[in-house]
Amino acid sequence: MKFDIKEEDLIIKPYKQDQNIYVREQKGRFQQYRRVLNWVLMLTFILVPFIPYHGQQAVLFDVANQQFRLFSLTLWPQDFMLVAGLFMAGAFALFFVTNWLGRVWCGYVCPQTVWTLMFIWVEHKIEGTRNQRIKLDNSALSNKKALKKTIKHTIWLIMSILTATTFMSYFIPVYQLYGDLILWQSSGLIVFWVFLFALCTYGNAGWLREKMCIYMCPYSRFQSVMFDKDTLLVTYDSQRGENRGPRKRSDDPKSKNLGDCVDCNLCVEVCPAGIDIRNGLQYECINCGLCIDACNQTMTKFGYAKNLIQYTSENNTNGQPTNPWRLKLVGYAVFTLAIFIIMAIWLAVRVPLEISVLRDRNTLYRMNFEGLIENPYTLTISNKTQQLQRFSIEASGIKQAQLHGPKTVSVLPGVMQKVPVTLVADGYDLSQKVTDITFTVTALDDASLSLSKTSKFYKN
Repeated sequence: MKFDIKEEDLIIKPYKQDQNIYVREQKGRFQQYRRVLNWVLMLTFILVPFIPYHGQQAVLFDVANQQFRLFSLTLWPQDFMLVAGLFMAGAFALFFVTNWLGRVWCGYVCPQTVWTLMFIWVEHKIEGTRNQRIKLDNSALSNKKALKKTIKHTIWLIMSILTATTFMSYFIPVYQLYGDLILWQSSGLIVFWVFLFALCTYGNAGWLREKMCIYMCPYSRFQSVMFDKDTLLVTYDSQRGENRGPRKRSDDPKSKNLGDCVDCNLCVEVCPAGIDIRNGLQYECINCGLCIDACNQTMTKFGYAKNLIQYTSENNTNGQPTNPWRLKLVGYAVFTLAIFIIMAIWLAVRVPLEISVLRDRNTLYRMNFEGLIENPYTLTISNKTQQLQRFSIEASGIKQAQLHGPKTVSVLPGVMQKVPVTLVADGYDLSQKVTDITFTVTALDDASLSLSKTSKFYKN
C-alpha cells in the first residue's frame, strides 16, 4: 500500500489561532446550568469572608498567626496532615469526575473559565455581538471605538481589583483589609499582593483566556490518562451529520446526499477554546456543552432531531452500552470516600490541645532540705481552640508525690504557654531509680478537652 504524503504533513503544527477568538453569546440548557452554578460559586466566594462566628471571621487563613479558622475548627501547622488529606481527596475526586464526565470541571466550575466567560459577557454588553466585535476591532481608531474600549477595560480592571481584594480577604480579616485600603493605610506587602492578583485576573480572563488552558494548564495534557471508552464527552455524531453542507429548511437532505449538519459553524463560534468539535476529540475541549446548545438550536429550526452533538461515550457511539460500574471509576470513588472518612474520624477524635513535657537539662534530680527528691519539668501547653481556656495540671504515677507550681493556668487562644513545675517525692516510696509518671492537663470548663503526657522521675 502506497501513501501519498506531502512534505508539510510531516511538520508537527502546534495549536494555532491567527486571530482572536470571538465567542458568540449562546442560550440553552447547558448554558443555563453553568450560569446558575457560576452565580452560586461567585456569591459564595464573595460572601464567605463576611460571615461572622463568635465575633471573628468564620473562615480565615491567618498566615501571620499560622492558623486556619473554619467556624469552630482551628487548624495549626501541626495539623498539616489534614490539609494533605484534603488535597488527596480533591485529587481523587477530580479523577473520578474526569473519568465519568470528562473535563466538566474546566467547563463549569474552573475559575479560569468562570472569569473568562464573565469578562466576555461584559465585552458582549459593551461592544455588541460577535460580528459587531469583529467589525469594531477591524475598524480604524475612532472616538467611538476608543470610548468602548476604555469602558470595557475599566470595568475589567474594577472586576480584577474586586476579585483580588476578595481573595485577600481570606487571608486578612475582611474589615481590616477594606478599612486599610479605603483609608490608604495598607502595608506595601498587602498592596503588592492585591496588585499582583488583580493583574493576574485581568491578564488571564481578559487577554490569555483559552491560551491559559491550552498552553499553561497541565490538566489538559494528562486528562486522556483518565479517559476510557465509557467517559461521557462532548461528541459529534459524524455518521448522522455527514456529509455536512448548507441547505434550505424546505430541502430534503437525503436527496442532496447530505447529513443533518447544515454547516452553520455555530458550534465553532460559541466555543471558548475556538475548536471545531466536528473534527473529533481534542484536548482543548473543556466539555462546556455550549456547542450542544448551539447545535440543538439549529436542529430545532430545521426540524431535525436534537443531540447531533451530545454528551456520550465512545462505547455508546459504537452501539455498545456504557458501563457505569467500571473498575477505574469505582476505584476513584472508593479512594475519595475513604480519605474523607479518615479525615472525618481524625476530626472526631482530635483534641484541640497539645502539651509537651521537657525535663530540666541541667538538673536530673535534686535533694531538698527535707530529704525529699525533686525533679523539675517544663510543661508547654498549646491552646488550639478559639477561646481562652483555664487548665488544671495534675501528676500521677507516684503515691504521695506533690506537685509544686501552678495547679491551674489560663492560656489565650492560639497561644503556646510554658509552665515550670516541680514534682517532689520521698525516695523511700520508690522501688526503682526511674519511675514513669503522667502529667494530665484538663480544661476546667470542658472536661473532654484533656490530654496526658508521660515522662520519667529519677532518684539517686
